[in-house]
Amino acid sequence: MAGILAWFWNERFWLPHNVTWADLQSTEEASFPQAEDLYLAFPLAFCIFMIRLLFERFIAKPCALGLKVQANGPQKAQPNAILEKVFTAITKHPDEKRLEGLSKQLDWDVRSIQRWFRQRRNQEKPSTLTKFCESMWRFTFYLYIFTYGVRFLKKTPWLWNTRQCWNGYPYQPLMPDLHFYYIVELSFYWSLMFSQFIDIKRKDFGIMFTHHIVTVTLITFSYVTNLTRVGTLTLCLHDAADVVLEAAKMANYCKYQKLSDLLFLTFAIVFIVSRLGIYPLWILNTTLFELYEALGNFPALWVFNVLLVVLQILHCFWSYLIIKAAYKAISKGKVAKDDRSDIESSSDEEETVPRSKTPHSTITTNGTGGANGTNGYITGGTCSEEH
Repeated sequence: MAGILAWFWNERFWLPHNVTWADLQSTEEASFPQAEDLYLAFPLAFCIFMIRLLFERFIAKPCALGLKVQANGPQKAQPNAILEKVFTAITKHPDEKRLEGLSKQLDWDVRSIQRWFRQRRNQEKPSTLTKFCESMWRFTFYLYIFTYGVRFLKKTPWLWNTRQCWNGYPYQPLMPDLHFYYIVELSFYWSLMFSQFIDIKRKDFGIMFTHHIVTVTLITFSYVTNLTRVGTLTLCLHDAADVVLEAAKMANYCKYQKLSDLLFLTFAIVFIVSRLGIYPLWILNTTLFELYEALGNFPALWVFNVLLVVLQILHCFWSYLIIKAAYKAISKGKVAKDDRSDIESSSDEEETVPRSKTPHSTITTNGTGGANGTNGYITGGTCSEEH
């Protein structure tokens, strides 16, 4: 085990030439980042998750009810033992052949069976109230941590001159404010890593999981190698757009459509400017070029830059989705609904009672049922993100 640890923490990989781990041990005069500091993130991540549960229950939910956010979930499918067995034991998305068989067995038309499966799938989706509470929690956290980051960074020289990120590296003392900022951000993303398995499921689950892994790895990697100055710039830059996104989603869940549209378009502008403009010209420029000029080359630097480039690739993917949604907004006169919709909807769903294939026993209703498709924006939960 000692041999494996010695190999993993090889100084020639992690540190510039002629620098050793002994040089970066904390003393009474100066404190430096230590790998063991990061263990604190795990209990703190659990605390953040518990705070989230309390916040959603005692703060977000009353706010949602006060704003008359819809508390009921999607319309439930009518009980049917045969279809329920197929849904739970065989498939949630029956193919054409199976639909025809069920149609003959139940004496229902295929359209009614398709509607039943759609409603049954929607039945497992969260209510608008649940989604509002999740967005309000994320909005509150992002607003707090973004405000904290701005207040911290405006007092630092590297906000105005990125070359200051490398001045004196790696012998840059760890400031208490910077340590707090890093540990809270890391803890939050660890909490997202685990809670996303019980959070609202979206179609970009895999992309978001990749994003969280890259983010946690980048925060950990930059802390261990004391690349924390550029790390703080990256964190604050990414939090800016997330604040507006969660606000837009909350407005959408409250059915404040004009405010929602305005916030979404603001989010689109902030996201694209920060992720496709400022990030490569400010962050990638200093890590790819200014860092190399100041310190030369060492293996950890390349790993760090590869992770930053992967993050940029995710930015490009999400920017494509945002631009696509913005184009729909302009062409249709309103913001498009979320392509990763949590709720399947169809114009068919006014009819909530299945129709028999036999003409004389046809039954219809005029009730409006089904699931509504109002559930956020193209990136709702994609940038939550998180980043």
